[in-house]
Amino acid sequence: MPPGRRNNVRFLTLLAAIPAILAAQDAREIVRRSVELDKRNSEIARNYTYLQRQELRQLDSSGKLKDSDAHTWDVMWLDGSPYRRMVLRDDHPLSAKEQKQEDEKLRKSSEERRKETAAQRERRLADWDRRQQRQREPFKELPDAFDFKLVGEEALNGGQTYVIDATPKPGYKPKSSATSYFPKVKGRLWIDKNDYQWVKFEMETLDTITFGGFLLRMAKGGRLSVEQARINDEVWLPKRIYGKGAARIALIKVLRGEIIMTFSDYKKFQAESHVVEPPR
Repeated sequence: MPPGRRNNVRFLTLLAAIPAILAAQDAREIVRRSVELDKRNSEIARNYTYLQRQELRQLDSSGKLKDSDAHTWDVMWLDGSPYRRMVLRDDHPLSAKEQKQEDEKLRKSSEERRKETAAQRERRLADWDRRQQRQREPFKELPDAFDFKLVGEEALNGGQTYVIDATPKPGYKPKSSATSYFPKVKGRLWIDKNDYQWVKFEMETLDTITFGGFLLRMAKGGRLSVEQARINDEVWLPKRIYGKGAARIALIKVLRGEIIMTFSDYKKFQAESHVVEPPR
C-alpha cells in the first residue's frame, strides 16, 4: 500500500475511534464531578428530619416469601446527632405499651445528651461524623476503581440523567477495606444532567464478597439499588433502597432475602436545635 494511502487509513481509523475515547473520558468526568458534589450535598442533608421505613423479607431457596416484618422510624436531630424513634410496626400504630417505651427512651436520651460535658458532646458528634465519613468512603474511590461507559440518557425522578455503566478496572487495587469488594462488582449510575448529583445507582456482585473479615459473605448475583430525590430544590436525599441476595453469616447460617427501605416526609430542621421532651 502506498505510504499516502496508509496514512489516510491511520487517520480515518483514529477519527473513528475519537467518539469512543471522548465518551469514556466524559463518563469518567461526569462521575468525578458527581463525587465531588456529593460531600456538599451530605452537609446540607444534615438539616433534615424524615420517616424511614424498613422491611425485611425472608425467602426460601425457591425465592418464595417465608416471613417479613416492617418498622418505621421518625428520624430526628437530638442535640447535634440523629435519633430514631419507632412510630409504626408492620405499618400499624404502636401499642400503648410500646408507645410508652419509645417515649421513655427518647426522654432518657434527651436528658443524657443535655447533661453531657462539652468534651463528651464533642466526642459523640465526632464519632457520628466518622461513621458518616466511612459510609461515604467508597464514593471517593469510584472514579479510579472502575471503567465507565456512557450508554445513554433517561428521564428519572423528574429530570434528565446520564446513564453510565461501571465495570471493575483490570488490575486496580482497592485503597481501603471499605472498597475491597470493588473488583467483584459492576454497576450502573444515573446522574442528573443539570446539577450532576447521582439520582440512582445499581450494583451486582460478580463473585462472593466478604465484609467484616469472614463474618458476612454475600454470594454472587446479589443486587443493590439506591435512589435519591431532589428536596426543596436544594439537596438530593435518599428515596428508596432495595437489596436482594443470599448471605452467609459467620460461615454457618445462610440467609436469603430482600430489604426495602423508603424515606419520606422530609422536613427542614436546624441541626443545633433541641427536641422537646415527651411528657413523663
